[in-house]
Amino acid sequence: MFITPAFAQAAAAGNDTNSMLMSLLPFALIFVIMYFLILRPQQKKVRDHAEMVKNIRRGDTIVTSGGLIGKVTKVVDDEQVEFELADGIRVRQLRSMISGVRTKGEPAKEKGEKTEAKDDAAAK
Repeated sequence: MFITPAFAQAAAAGNDTNSMLMSLLPFALIFVIMYFLILRPQQKKVRDHAEMVKNIRRGDTIVTSGGLIGKVTKVVDDEQVEFELADGIRVRQLRSMISGVRTKGEPAKEKGEKTEAKDDAAAK
C-alpha cells in the first residue's frame, strides 16, 4: 500500500546474492568433506605403493596383482623385475602390477664381497 513496486524489487534483488551464496555453501562443504575422507587417503595410498615398488630389491618376496608369490631374482630396469615362482621358473613382471612386498631381503652383495656364512664355513 505505502511501498512502491520499485522499492519492493530493490529489496528482493539484494537478498538474491545472499540466498545464492547460502545455496552453494552445502556443495562446498560436501567437496571439502570428500577431499579429506576420500581424496587425501587415496593419494597417500598411491604414494606409499609407488615408494614400495621403487624400493624392491633382489631377495624380496613379492605378491603380484594376479596372486602369484615369488622371490625377486633380478631387478631388470625401472619398469620390470624378474622373480622366481619355483625352482628354475622365472617370470618378468611390471613393477606397477606388484601389489605387495611380504618380506624385505638383504641388499645385494658386490662381486668381491664374501658372505658371513661362507666365511664361517671356511673357518670350520
